[in-house]
Amino acid sequence: MPRFTLVVPAFKVQGYLRACMDSILEQDFDDFEVVAVDDRSPDNCGYIFDQYAAQDARVRVLHLPENVGLGRARNAGLKEARGEYVLFLDSDDTMTPGSLSAIANRLSEAGDPDILIFDYARTYWNGRVQRNQLAHLLAQEGPASFTLEQRPELLDLLQIVWNKAYRRDFVERYGFEFPPGYYEDAPWTYCSMITAKSITVLDRICVHYRQRREGGNILKTRSRKHFDVFDQYERIFAFVSEHPELDRWRPELFRKMIDHYITVLDRPDRLPADSRSEFFRRAAADYRRLKPAGFPLPTGVRGKKYRLLELGSYPAVAGVKAANKARRILAKRSRKQVQTAKRKLVNAHYRAQLRLPLDENLAVFSAYWSRSYSCNPAAIDAELARLAPHIRRVWAVHASDAHKIPEGVDVVHVGSREYWTAVARAKYLVNNVNFADSVVKREGSVHLQTHHGTPLKTMGLDQQHYPGSARGMSFRKLLARCDRWDYSLSSNRHSTAIWERVYPCSYVSLETGYPRNDVLINATAEDVLAARRELGLADGTTAVLYTPTHREYEPSFVPRLDLVRFAGQMGPDTTLLVRGHYFYDSSPELAALRADGRIVDVSAHPSVEKLYLASDALVTDYSSTMFDYANLDRPIVIFAPDWDVYKVVRGTYFDLLKEPPGAVATTQDELAEILNSGAWKDEASAKLRATFRERFCDFDDGRAAERVVRRVFLGQSDEELPPVVPLEERTHAPAPSQALARV
Repeated sequence: MPRFTLVVPAFKVQGYLRACMDSILEQDFDDFEVVAVDDRSPDNCGYIFDQYAAQDARVRVLHLPENVGLGRARNAGLKEARGEYVLFLDSDDTMTPGSLSAIANRLSEAGDPDILIFDYARTYWNGRVQRNQLAHLLAQEGPASFTLEQRPELLDLLQIVWNKAYRRDFVERYGFEFPPGYYEDAPWTYCSMITAKSITVLDRICVHYRQRREGGNILKTRSRKHFDVFDQYERIFAFVSEHPELDRWRPELFRKMIDHYITVLDRPDRLPADSRSEFFRRAAADYRRLKPAGFPLPTGVRGKKYRLLELGSYPAVAGVKAANKARRILAKRSRKQVQTAKRKLVNAHYRAQLRLPLDENLAVFSAYWSRSYSCNPAAIDAELARLAPHIRRVWAVHASDAHKIPEGVDVVHVGSREYWTAVARAKYLVNNVNFADSVVKREGSVHLQTHHGTPLKTMGLDQQHYPGSARGMSFRKLLARCDRWDYSLSSNRHSTAIWERVYPCSYVSLETGYPRNDVLINATAEDVLAARRELGLADGTTAVLYTPTHREYEPSFVPRLDLVRFAGQMGPDTTLLVRGHYFYDSSPELAALRADGRIVDVSAHPSVEKLYLASDALVTDYSSTMFDYANLDRPIVIFAPDWDVYKVVRGTYFDLLKEPPGAVATTQDELAEILNSGAWKDEASAKLRATFRERFCDFDDGRAAERVVRRVFLGQSDEELPPVVPLEERTHAPAPSQALARV
């Protein structure tokens, strides 16, 4: 029998689940089991749980046949528990290092009491950590084990279940279970606390309680579900009635109940406006029905609220709230003046356009900060023209980059009256980065964030830990921009989980694949050869595409590859296609190699996908091109001469040298040896590539753009979309040698 069972239910938390599980499994105390409960989560929570179970025998997974909610998911896990003590951990929270050892030691010191209470801290998206404000109640003073009679103030702690360890035989003896509905922790917490014969405390932060910005805490959702609180306290008082020996706790429980009701009423984000008076009436009825004889009213403002509730006069309460609101408005006047000044900077024309109706058949596209017609937005644009030609498509482009846009594409110049008209009136706005802060998210508009790569390097909120890469970024403003998203595209589960965690906003993740990669699956032999002819590549030439990435923490570009020497090392039958850095200095030798066709500068080529098709292999350092190129199942070589610096300064999500898509070189000579010896395309490299593709090419099957258009623009359900073709059943564009053999 393990010492602990940790029950971890999960529903739509894939972005946080790995951190939660790692925080448990990396504890220095290992006498425990984890019962992981997949509450029929529509995302990849069940898949992630299964991965952990396959790697660690301490993890058992329950896949529930239907979604039952947090409380009943915990019940399902509890039934499978075998530990002496049971702990519950929400799947977006984490345990701090050494917590299980500390809990085990304290339980032994206290003689294995019924309940141990430990402390927690709230953690925020901006890195702030705030300890429980009632931490002083957990002072380890007096006897190690005691009764609630000796320390009744412990009932004032937040009514949560995950800051405690419970003796399993104690739980089973009294049949404690979680009820359905909101506030399910209240009956369990209060009933178990007043029933326990022995309690101990641990003055240590054992859980980091994640405060998610959007959509994480259902209790902050405006809904009639908050009426569930009445049923929960009805259960608590019914339990007390069934156990007369607990009757002395009625005054304390009544106080907790009324405080809870007042909290719901005081929070404007909880109840719909037309439900507030009804909630008040029900709360007042409970007050009169359950008030213990001789109950003393609190003093101060809180006592006034008790009296108003007892009187049952909602108009009086509304009047008090109105007066308080007036005071708050006066206090905020100075801040409002600042906000008004900012609003005045918004173009008057734009404000006028925002008052006009949305154009249901207008879509505005942008890519790479309005500098080009490319990437996922361009692929969606093309598919939209095919499937929904009634929707007019307009591209936002800076005037200085307008010459890069293909003929026939409708363009508005960023900052012009036409631009502000388009972004104000468009039903759909599509971008692979964020639109400017000044673009307003209108009710009824649809913002589609396509992204432009799979993350190896840290992104979003994770960059807070790597200030060298953030370069003064305002993360608050970043999240305000992301709040406009309605949809976020993903090409693999890895990306979905990261996007949802580092951009914690209320959007829907669409695991459609990347539209820009459709061509890598669907291109024909003729397409491959046409791409090579466009670059002037001879049929027998081995074309190596080199895509170095920029290091944000460096003030200027530092070449890691000596192109002139490298071309000499490779011989005349290899052409190096260099993309991504115009920072390479020109030289007579480099100019000669370019003139000879040995080196081709493709930095300005409008379509990186055509470069993929034309090449025989990819050489890159940390660029996301590796993830897209893997869809072609062609050789990839990693050239990582500064990996140790990059991973520390920029931050990465996995160790590229340990999990590469092919052969790895850390010096130029090693790279030349890999390419000259054939190691770049041998069996070992193919095996690494297969593992990499399985992990990062989940959804790119050639129909991503179609899925996006049908889902976002045509309103089809997920069930109506083309299903993703399994990786082992997919085809892809032929390699250049195969293309030559077919034509």
